[in-house]
Parts: sequence; C-alpha cells; structure tokens
Amino acid sequence: MTTPLIERRIANAIRVLAMDAVQKANSGHPGAPMGMADIAEVVWRDFLSHNPTNPQWANRDRFVLSNGHGSMLQYALLHLTGYDLSIEDLKNFRQLHSKTPGHPELGYTPGVETTTGPLGQGIANAVGFALAEKTLAAQFNKDDIKVVDHYTYCFLGDGCLMEGISHEVCSLAGTLGLGKLIAYYDDNGISIDGEVEGWFSDDTQKRFEAYGWQVLRVDGHDTEAIRQATIEAKAETQKPTLVICKTIIGLGSPNKQGKEDCHGAPLGLDEITLSRTTMAWTDTDFIIAEDVYKAWDAKAKGQQAEAEWNEVFAQYQAKYPTEAAELLRRLNGDLPEEFVAKADAFIAEVNSKEETIASRKASQNTLQAFGPLLPELLGGSADLAGSNLTLWKGCEGIQTNPAGNSVYYGVREFGMTAIANGVALHGGFIPYVATFLMFMEYARNAVRMSALMKQRVIHVYTHDSIGLGEDGPTHQPIEQIASLRSTPNLNTWRPADTVEAAVSWKSALLRKDGPSALIFSRQNLPFQQRTEEQIQNVVKGGYVLAKEKGELKAIIIATGSEVSLAMEAYAQLEGVRVVSMPCAEEFMKQEAVYRESVLPAHIRARVAVEAAHVDYWWKFVGLDGKVIGMTTYGESAPAKDLFKYFGITTEAVVAAVNELTA
Repeated sequence: MTTPLIERRIANAIRVLAMDAVQKANSGHPGAPMGMADIAEVVWRDFLSHNPTNPQWANRDRFVLSNGHGSMLQYALLHLTGYDLSIEDLKNFRQLHSKTPGHPELGYTPGVETTTGPLGQGIANAVGFALAEKTLAAQFNKDDIKVVDHYTYCFLGDGCLMEGISHEVCSLAGTLGLGKLIAYYDDNGISIDGEVEGWFSDDTQKRFEAYGWQVLRVDGHDTEAIRQATIEAKAETQKPTLVICKTIIGLGSPNKQGKEDCHGAPLGLDEITLSRTTMAWTDTDFIIAEDVYKAWDAKAKGQQAEAEWNEVFAQYQAKYPTEAAELLRRLNGDLPEEFVAKADAFIAEVNSKEETIASRKASQNTLQAFGPLLPELLGGSADLAGSNLTLWKGCEGIQTNPAGNSVYYGVREFGMTAIANGVALHGGFIPYVATFLMFMEYARNAVRMSALMKQRVIHVYTHDSIGLGEDGPTHQPIEQIASLRSTPNLNTWRPADTVEAAVSWKSALLRKDGPSALIFSRQNLPFQQRTEEQIQNVVKGGYVLAKEKGELKAIIIATGSEVSLAMEAYAQLEGVRVVSMPCAEEFMKQEAVYRESVLPAHIRARVAVEAAHVDYWWKFVGLDGKVIGMTTYGESAPAKDLFKYFGITTEAVVAAVNELTA
C-alpha cells in the first residue's frame, strides 16, 4: 500500500506537468491543477472505473472537470493513466490544432467527456450524465444482471457555485436523488479578483444540504480523508454527495500558493525552479520518472474492468437478447430501422387531414406518433409542458417512475438545457427540452454548447412571435430567432403548418451531428396545399410553395405563421412565387443548382416576411429587396391587433411587391 509521502509524490506529477505546460504556452491556469492534485490522485487511482485503451467503453465512470480553466489537471491525468495523449501533446498545450486546447473540448482529447469552460455548465452536464445513468439503468437492468452501473465524478470550483446555473441543477439533482453523482468542491477561497470571501460568503454546506445532498468536509490534501469521504459518498445511494475539500490553490509554489497570482498566469521560470525544490522533484521539464508512470498506469486495470463487464453483458445478451440489442442500438445512436418509413407515412397522413391548428399542437401530434417508435426520447419542459405541448399519452415522469421518459424540470431553462447536453453526451437517449422562445435567452449559452459539441439535443420553443398576444413585450420574442440562426451548427426550424412541423421533427431526430431548434406558434396556422414533390422538398429547408403565374417577376420568402400572409398576397399578384423557408440552415446546405431553382439570382425583386427581427433576411433579399418584420419590441394586445399595428399584413406584402416590380 502506498504511503501518504508516496501518494504526494505521485500527485506532484500533476503539479509539475501543469506548471511546465502553462509556462511553455505562456498561458493558462496552474493554480487549480496544483491545488486539486491530491483529490485527483485519490479519485483517479482508487475509484474511477475507466479504460484508457477504450475511452468509449459503455459502462465507464464519467469524469467532468467543471472548473475547466484547470484543464491541465485533466490532461495530466489522461496522459499519466495511459490515454492516447503523449508528452508532446502536453508540450503543445493551448496551441493551434493540438489535442490539449485551453479548456477541455469534446472531440479533441481522448477521455474528455464534455466541453467545459463556461463555469457551472460542467456540473450541469454531470447532473445530465447521472440522470441518464439512473434512467437507463431503470429501463434495462434486471434483478439478476446490472449492465448499466457507473458513477459520475465532478470537480468544481467557487466560480461554478457562484454561477446561478449551479443552483438550478444541484437543486434538481437532490430532488431526483441522483445517488451516483459525486462532486468535489475545490474550496480554495481564491478567484481571479482575489480572496472570494468579499463576494462569496454562502454557507455551501447548508445550501447543499437544503437541496437534499449528502455533504462531507475534508482537508483536500489529506488523501486518506478524501478516500474515506469517497467511500462514504458511494455508500449513500439515495442522495448525490458534495465533498467540500479545503485546499490551497497552487500548492507547491512557495511564493504564489494560496494567492490569486497562480490562478490564471504562468508561475515563471524562477518560481517553477523553487517549486521543484519544494516538492523534492529532481526531474527537469516534462520528465516523469518511470516509477511514477507505473503508479499511475490504469490500462491493465481498465482492460480488466471492461472485460469483466463484457462477461456480464454476454450473460445479459444470452438471457435477455431483445433488451441487449435495444440497448446497443440506443448507445450507438441509431434510430429503429422502421422509423423513417413510419415517419413518412405519418407525414402523408398529416397532409391528407389538412388541419388548421397551432404548430405547437402539430408538434404534440407528431410526438404522439413518433414517441411510441422511439423509447430513447427523454423529454421535458421548464414548467410549461401544458403550454409547450411536449407531453404525449405515453409520457411517464422519472420523478414517479425511474424508468420513465419525461422530466419535470421546473422553472430552470438554463439548467434544463445544460442537463440535456449531459444526457445526450452520456448516450442512450435523444433529449428534447422546451420553453417559450423568449426564455431561450435564459438558456442561451447551453444552446450554444450543444451546437459547439455537436450533440443531438432538440430544443423546442413555442409562443414564437408577437402572435402570442396579450402577454406583451416581455414574452414576445423579437431577436431570438435571428440569434438561433446565427449559431453555427444549429438547425433552426420554424414550420408553417402541420406538414412542416412533422418534417422538422423527423429532420431533428435523424440528425446525429448537431442540435435543432424547433419553433412553434401559439395561434392556429392555415394548412398549405402541397404536391408530393413539395413535401419531399420541405426537408431541404426551403422550397417553392406556390409557383408563379406567368413570367417570374418577384419572390416572397416567408416562414411560420407568415407563410399564410405570403399566400394571401400571392392570390392578389401575378408573376410572383412564394418560397417557404422553414430552415434556412438546411437550405444553405443544398447544392447550388437546387438553391438557384428556388431563388433564381436574376430575380432581384424579393420580399421576406417574418414576425421577428428583420436583419437576418437581408442576405436573402439583398439591399434592394424588402423585409417585413419587427424592428422594435412588441406590445400587449390581441394578436390580430398587433400584426395590424406593426404592419405585418397581407396588404403590406402586396404593397412591397408592387413597389419592387413597378
């Protein structure tokens, strides 16, 4: 058994690698890795079940570094335990195209489970991992065989706890009883501006106990205390655990430890030399002794753990072949083979009904059709399920049925969205979350993170314009659609009727390389007649809904509720075509020939109409075109009065076309 002195030497490998990498990059945060090294040594060497030779092993424990600025802590751990992350990769810390970016980034570094950096979102993702593990286990485990059985470990700091999202997600984690979530709080009392007691005086222990967490306190440099706390955390199966670790930031640096000086800047060569002496570390830059590497190496242990699980899973496959095949399908992110055919049949049925209903209701009808086909759906709403219409007849809340498929998130838009990112990252589920479009603003950064990480998360937003009416400008979205459309790798759908609503859901579900935002109306939207070819073209994001009568002179482009205005104007005009563009991002991905067939470049007379901010549409109509939409905030009044007051009318569309073609 290793002694505390040997353990400190093993942990010091993290400290020296962090010092060296940050110094070489002349950029980074050495303090957190140095302060949390002893915690990391215990968790990663004694408890974390993982396989460096197979970072995607399904039943691995998940590790999240929520205080992602301390990324060299995670990179050092991955390197030392045997992942495909070389010493040269550490030397390239924070350099272009390196495997060691400034903050942990999904897809760059083997073993990194999520992108962290925006403080608080890492612990939110960790809640999502734990939620997914608990729900998946309830759906697939049997009394005699457990195939889903792993923990989520999360490191976090003062900044994570100061961010409001930590309240949202940790409160819910306690309510849900996520007993396999263990978080370690680096309580070092220092942030960028100095000692945090001047602006962060919360009683964190009481706060988390009030959430329903088990809270333990330890000296973050006492390895035996950390070990015993972790054992106690794992023994508590009904509550998540917060281990408050009192630490010294930058421990090992004789002149900078315990100070903000070591938080976000290199220590400097002289201080690094002194630190090596203080730690009795005789090796030079980026050199780790073989006995230290041997102590850290987790490859054999990880391979054994995965092999043992493979034996369990083989027993599961033999006894429960249907469930085993279903679990593998879901973990691979594949949809059922029959889904596309059944989805297309539903879309054809919707087209035949010709219903005039709100697109939020069309969305619910689609969920009712698709939900029974997709047990991997895990939906939820921020206390607006009755308005977002995201519940369907097969929904069961996980609060009452752990094997359910729906989450009551409460009024937690930001937390809900970041948790959904964690659920998607875990695998086995396609999460969808919902709120009013206006309150996407609360969740904005988590939406961005789902796009940055290319996760299949479906963001459902209803009450999409001034058309929601009397609730007034605080609830009426104006700039939000443009904000979503400007987000790289996010597909934003604003369907015009029942058919486009169903197609938008199908597209979002089929998309494996990124999230989608589905934007639905409160008010009823008229059904639009389409040919079979037009229905097939909806998925392309933009298509000709109404062909011109005679020679083409002008084009009207519209989305959502304003498509009906465009069609009413079309009935009064000659030489005009109407283009419905439910998803501009998908339209721009089409081949140039198709885009030209829809929007011929030589037709300069173009009018876009959408009850949202006008600025987005100039790239489609040109500076010599016209955009009918919003440039101010809304007002409180019935929808029909608002559209008239703000000039978003059939008459305005007709007048704009006539002016451009005069």
